[in-house]
Amino acid sequence: MQHYDAIIIGAGIIGAATALELARKGFNTLNVDRLPAAGYGSTSNSCAIIRTYYSTLDGTAMAYEGYHYWHNWADYTGVTDEAGLARFIECGTLVMKVAHNGYLSHAMQLSDTLDIPYRELDTDGIRTFIPPVDTRLYAPAKRPEQAGFGEPGAGRLQGAVFWPRGGYVNDPQLATHNLQRAAEAAGGQFRFNAEVSAIRTRAGRIAGITLRHGEQIDAPVVVNVAGPHSSKINDLLGLNERMKIHTRALRHEVPHVPAPTGYDYPGIGTVTSDSDIATYTRPASGNRMLIGSEDPECDPQEWVDPDNFDRTLSEQSRIQVMRVAQRNPDLSIPNRIGGVVDLYDVADDWIPVYDKTDVPGFYLAIGTSGNQFKNAPVAGKLMATLIEACENGHDHDASPLAFRFTYLDRETSIGFYSRNREINRASSFSVLG
Repeated sequence: MQHYDAIIIGAGIIGAATALELARKGFNTLNVDRLPAAGYGSTSNSCAIIRTYYSTLDGTAMAYEGYHYWHNWADYTGVTDEAGLARFIECGTLVMKVAHNGYLSHAMQLSDTLDIPYRELDTDGIRTFIPPVDTRLYAPAKRPEQAGFGEPGAGRLQGAVFWPRGGYVNDPQLATHNLQRAAEAAGGQFRFNAEVSAIRTRAGRIAGITLRHGEQIDAPVVVNVAGPHSSKINDLLGLNERMKIHTRALRHEVPHVPAPTGYDYPGIGTVTSDSDIATYTRPASGNRMLIGSEDPECDPQEWVDPDNFDRTLSEQSRIQVMRVAQRNPDLSIPNRIGGVVDLYDVADDWIPVYDKTDVPGFYLAIGTSGNQFKNAPVAGKLMATLIEACENGHDHDASPLAFRFTYLDRETSIGFYSRNREINRASSFSVLG
């Protein structure tokens, strides 16, 4: 019988970060993952965007704190990885001012509160990043079968906001491998191709896990960081019926297309968010553009079984490319579009759950997909702080724990991420968080 201080179910970016921070606190940790390598699941297909604008003060503060870890990635990981270190491409983030996002007034107020640098741009300023930009408005987003698709409405963009402290990580799976190596250097262990079939309890608290082929591993702490499978892991303990906030697996597509002609995309391209056309973009190697959806109301959401979903690109990818072509008239639409299909682990209000549960020793870092990659190092440290305090007797439900940021001169209440919170109406209810 093997015994550990803590078992982390999942070895994606947040599972690996949680292992690292627990190991650095002296916990003997084991990550188990049903896949063959760290970051092999939905993490590997993340757009890995690093940005500092969110819809809530707590979310914005966590994102800005997270930026500093990526900016100092080599120092944070503190290891030499034989595969190399992931790179943070700090190209900034460009967000269009539109009615849908309140012309970014709230986002700028949050940035002012946290001293996050940004600058407002007029339409000429937008052209420094997208020289052939079409500034006409197209909202609301439509599908090709709807009247008016691709036709501009009245008015033009009023400008944009550029946040320079942002960009993207070039290889999200490599970043996860970096965290694995850092955790191992601190004493953590990883098991792959290991599927959890049961979570065992004894005398009312966590006792360990059982793997698919019957192997039992003991630990007084188990952390659910299973990404799109998080709801299924909770079901092993019957927890979903005892929580106010739930998670589901959402299928999404990210097409990859050649960058628009006519301007130096590798040189001046940036991450963009454009709620007028309901898409976001970022540069990628090979002079390509990655295009994600901001989940407009006209597009159906595909809630799926994470063990049984279609990984084939559909017409949805072509629609996303066509929407970006409205803003970028030089963007060509290939006959065959490449890209990826994967899953988000989505909470009811698109804000993650970082919490304990009513089963002593069982913890949650779930509902994170889509907008928490950038926060992984902070989430790992927050979870380690929470677990250490609760295992030492703190009643987090009765008295939510405060978490002190390392880089920002402030703290946040971990209760903001409670499994039993009310739906947060300040959320964007989309991938924007």
